[in-house]
Amino acid sequence: MEQILHYVWKHKLFQKDLEMTDGVSFEVLDTGQHNTHQGPDFFNAKIKVNGEVWVGNVEIHKSSDDWFRHGHDKDVVYNSVILHIVENITCEVTDQTGRIIPQCEIKYPSHIRENIDFLLSADVAIPCCNYLRAIPSLHTASWLNSLLLERLERKCNDISLLFQRLDGSWADVFYVVLSRSMGFGLNSDAFERLALSLPLKYILKQSDSLLQIEALLFGQAGLLQDLSCMDDYTRKLKQEYDFLKNKYSLIPLNRDIFRNLRVRPTSSPVLRLAQLAVLLQNIQGVCAKVLSAKDVGQIRLLFHVNASEYWQTHYLFGEESSRKHKYIGDSSLDVMIINAVVPLGFSYGRRINDESYIERAIGFLETIKPESNSIVKQFADYGLISRSAYDTQAVIQLKREYCEKRKCLYCRIGYQVLSGK
Repeated sequence: MEQILHYVWKHKLFQKDLEMTDGVSFEVLDTGQHNTHQGPDFFNAKIKVNGEVWVGNVEIHKSSDDWFRHGHDKDVVYNSVILHIVENITCEVTDQTGRIIPQCEIKYPSHIRENIDFLLSADVAIPCCNYLRAIPSLHTASWLNSLLLERLERKCNDISLLFQRLDGSWADVFYVVLSRSMGFGLNSDAFERLALSLPLKYILKQSDSLLQIEALLFGQAGLLQDLSCMDDYTRKLKQEYDFLKNKYSLIPLNRDIFRNLRVRPTSSPVLRLAQLAVLLQNIQGVCAKVLSAKDVGQIRLLFHVNASEYWQTHYLFGEESSRKHKYIGDSSLDVMIINAVVPLGFSYGRRINDESYIERAIGFLETIKPESNSIVKQFADYGLISRSAYDTQAVIQLKREYCEKRKCLYCRIGYQVLSGK
């Protein structure tokens, strides 16, 4: 498997004494930059041969004849290759000019292949689970730092695309990101689609009436169609939405995109939309307040809202229940800060090149207690315990982008396991 050879070369896990096919010894100064796209496998590698430094690209194959099988001998792109690394030398190889490419047969410890085979084929959620406790804490902490930044950069890229789509309006970006966070994972995509189908400017125009904002959200979500239970409140909502739909030429979404299965009543999309409506009624200027907030306490105050009167005695349309306040709970507020405020602040800091926003966003995560979900619990069971949302966000990135995709060869914990260090 060439992937193993790439890994061995990149991390210099090969034998100490290297020789080319003509018996000339050489030293690897720099393995080069790993290329995951078309072209040679490693760019700008440096090797020292008889006191002379060679700089160029390296190509890696299982055996020599793969060079010809892949057509590299006819491709000018591979004329820059200074070394062909293989597990088995089976023939001489040449580039497009006819130049003979130096080759080296690479060797590596047997435990590396054994561990790779185990990690990549293990029928468990976390392949290295039995090794986690043995990894030095300093090494793990360093990797978690990198994973958190990796996750925030990915979210930053998503927000940058939104920023472009919404004509450079941070208020509109905040509206979409905030709405997405109210989906709390299961319905995040649906809530984002709703916000994108219902421009913020229409919400602001109706900000004097909470009922009209509720009508816009429920109606645009398709939740006012074919209701089995109608009461005065739902009739008013439908009447308001029908008027506003025509006024703003809106096309409602299919209600089926919102998932209710195995959702607790307090987390139902209908109730979350009712809470979102209250947030949106006063959203004017909130983006600036969120970006300038000094601590998460200030943000919690901005987001700590109660749904309208109807929802004090309802969880669903037309189905009355005992009276209970419908505030956004503390754990939900934390999730909103993690998934909306932190990425927004990080992205804003990147956009205007101001590190203070980035540091503040990351600092918020350090003050929020760890999230409680299956991923965090899995790692905790094997010794990787999260102490704040900073850690849990890093652990989620590790699980989704490395463990689930079996990218053990690209994981620093995987490196520790494979190298036996």
